[in-house]
Amino acid sequence: MKIKIIALGKLKEKYIKEGVNEFLKRVQPYCPTEVIEIKNEQIYDENLINKALDIEAERILEQIKPESYVITLEIKGKELSSEDFASKINEIMNSGYNELIFVIGSSHGLSSIVSQRANFKLSLSKMTYLHEFARLILTEQIYRCFKIIKNESYHK
Repeated sequence: MKIKIIALGKLKEKYIKEGVNEFLKRVQPYCPTEVIEIKNEQIYDENLINKALDIEAERILEQIKPESYVITLEIKGKELSSEDFASKINEIMNSGYNELIFVIGSSHGLSSIVSQRANFKLSLSKMTYLHEFARLILTEQIYRCFKIIKNESYHK
């Protein structure tokens, strides 16, 4: 199985880029994983948020194959412990999917069109994070889940 993380916007902070790259490097021996950055729409009028989200949705959906398993990160998604997350990923891997896609929206969230495409909706926490932090937390949790699945210790 291959993992893709579709994220809106580019990482700006050097320390976040370094963290994401470190966890991507660590997860490679377990599963090929890549990040696809999608251009986010600049919103200058709050009345146009939904229109911008729909434009972003088109860009996101172009990257998703019909047979891919899609997990969106959403505020109203299901919260999982690291162990439950590992169990979920293991279940997906054993279900015959060739591709697992995570979608991280912009600071305005995701279009309902993308949310409807999701096989599973995940919330990282009840707290609100910068979407850049969400990418760092997600990549760390993907790495951690493989350590759990393989029953390997996680260096603290």
